[in-house]
Amino acid sequence: MTQPPAPLPPERAAQLAAEFGLKPDEYERVLAILGRAPSLTELGVFSVMWSEHCSYKSSRVWLRGLPTKAPWVIHGPGENAGVIDIGDGLAAIFKMESHNHPSFIEPYQGAATGVGGILRDVFTMGARPIANLNALRFGLPEAPRMKRVIDGVVRGIGGYGNCVGVPTVGGEVNFHPAYNGNPLVNAMTVGIAPKDRIFLSAAAGIGNPVVYVGSKTGRDGIHGATMASAEFSADSEEKRPTVQIGDPFVEKLLIEACLELMATDAIVAIQDMGAAGLTSSSVEMAGKGDVGIELVLDDVPQREAGMSAYEMMLSESQERMLMILKPGREAEAAAIFHKWELDFAVIGHLTDTGRIVIRHRGQVEADIPLAPLESEAPLYRRPTAETPKLPVLDAASIPDPVGPEAALGKLVGSLDLCSRRWIWDQYDSMVGGQTARRPGAADAAVVRVEESLEKGGARALAMTTDCTPRYCAADPEEGGKQAVAEAWRNLTAVGARPLAITDNMNFGNPEKPEIMGQFAAAIRGMAAACTALDFPVVSGNVSLYNETEGRAILPTPAIGGVGVLEKVGQAVGLSLAPGLDLVVIGETKGWLGQSLWLREIAGREDGAPPPVDLAAERRNGDFVRARILTGEVRACHDLSDGGLLVGLAEMAMAGGCGASLAPALAGIPAHAFWFGEDQGRYVLAVADAAALLAAAAAAGVPAMKLGRSGGEALALAEGPSISVASLRVAHEATLPALMAES
Repeated sequence: MTQPPAPLPPERAAQLAAEFGLKPDEYERVLAILGRAPSLTELGVFSVMWSEHCSYKSSRVWLRGLPTKAPWVIHGPGENAGVIDIGDGLAAIFKMESHNHPSFIEPYQGAATGVGGILRDVFTMGARPIANLNALRFGLPEAPRMKRVIDGVVRGIGGYGNCVGVPTVGGEVNFHPAYNGNPLVNAMTVGIAPKDRIFLSAAAGIGNPVVYVGSKTGRDGIHGATMASAEFSADSEEKRPTVQIGDPFVEKLLIEACLELMATDAIVAIQDMGAAGLTSSSVEMAGKGDVGIELVLDDVPQREAGMSAYEMMLSESQERMLMILKPGREAEAAAIFHKWELDFAVIGHLTDTGRIVIRHRGQVEADIPLAPLESEAPLYRRPTAETPKLPVLDAASIPDPVGPEAALGKLVGSLDLCSRRWIWDQYDSMVGGQTARRPGAADAAVVRVEESLEKGGARALAMTTDCTPRYCAADPEEGGKQAVAEAWRNLTAVGARPLAITDNMNFGNPEKPEIMGQFAAAIRGMAAACTALDFPVVSGNVSLYNETEGRAILPTPAIGGVGVLEKVGQAVGLSLAPGLDLVVIGETKGWLGQSLWLREIAGREDGAPPPVDLAAERRNGDFVRARILTGEVRACHDLSDGGLLVGLAEMAMAGGCGASLAPALAGIPAHAFWFGEDQGRYVLAVADAAALLAAAAAAGVPAMKLGRSGGEALALAEGPSISVASLRVAHEATLPALMAES
């Protein structure tokens, strides 16, 4: 009979439980499950597995409302990443995950290890990573420490991705004072695998060896999952030891070693050691497989002397994986990992006990039943309070204080719309040689699928990240719809068929009803859009408690979308060339509520955000995609932040070409026509508008000829000619100037 671990003194156990983030009633549940006081290691295991970050105890009840199935979905939520069928016998595997709290404390390593972690989530399933993306939210650059955060995060993403050899091909960045004390760093990876060679995490085979591979375990990242499940306060700097340290060169070796072993049939199950490290990977693998697991921590490769069982189980040292191998295959696997100069150790075996037993230095340090660790984990349906609806603004009642030329110049140079070149130039977007549409060239990145080329195909994946937090703050349900719809639009605008999304739900403290109300409403909106657009959720992440000293971020349900192109040559960009007709697809009404024009030009942040008509989104997008695939569309850009004139300016700056534009529609104030943010719209550049307009009319799709490209300026029929070169200067100057200032 196993000797039980030495329990903590009752008072000390209760005190540590509170420090580790367990509520009093949660700790009472721990006592009931164990039937005794816990050891330090056991208390650590419960605290991280029941943290918000690992258990989703506040969000699970709402996440169940998201659609997750479609004929092309191979594996949805519940695995390390989502898996979809993209044809040619291939699968795309992808996920987005947050590293928000670590990136505020230590920006470079926080962002770098976020990239490393999401890469492991993807290649642990057998995929070779082909692209990284990100979704970043920063405070105002003049806020305390914010320039250091911006600089460190961007360098961390570039430093890790560039060194590991996976291109960073796309992303998005917003700035708002709500993120002054709590920036968001969401990292996304997309990989490719044969669809019949997907590796899962459920352990199986009583007696099978449990194998540790990768880097050695240190004391970095201990209680990182707990830290990510709490608000920040004025002493956040003291949490620096909970931030992990990454090594992209080791990660590259780990990718190659894992993929080499995966080419054999030696692996039964495999899991990344991410949040909560060895604890979460061993508990989740054994739990999913309905088996027990016994670990001997003396055999764990360690880079620091005298590590305790508690430290090893909770360490979040990077570049580590846990595997279950078939018996007798240890030597074969060890040879591969040693060839790649990585650690390899058998640290335990599977049992039929249904328990996790942890031994160290001849002592039992933990003995916990696995089933209740999951089945009795806290699950809360927290109180919600709906966000009050804001009034619809009458555009005619809002005067234009500056006119279109000054407004456009200010908008393209504003923080929300200025060029992100200063950021993406620090990323290698071309490493690997398969990037077909790089940052700034199109509404979504496009990456060739090399495995398809090897089969004689020409398949490519389109990918994007998107969200408009100011819409979500004003109306979380409409904002949730819009985030999904705009990601779908971005993929459509390059000609791709949207297939599925991953999400990263970034919100404040869920114990506040107004925050939980935002979360629930955003999920409702996302679910409606995913259903209407056949765009299921296959993976994701929830990051709550994004607050500093009681001030929450804007609700930010970031969406990562993936779509497929049968032929990479069909992809279009947004660059305008001379001699083309310009056509707007979708209805323009001049919606100014929550628009950037309203904020940047009129100095107001109010009104209801633009509504999302999902039937119109589907109709308009399907029409646009079909026209792109016929080859008649030379350039395409979806319209979002800044509205029609900003979208045209972005096309003009990308191609160095101006356009002569028709007057605004009668009955709509000119500033509302040019800068309103009506949804479901695209600008298409075609050789002859007549055929496109006729096809749109036949399909019941609103369409309007806007003008013709050419010249060096955007020439408005009712007003000025706006130099494209001057717009580009304003557009490109903002971020370099801000970041150069001391």
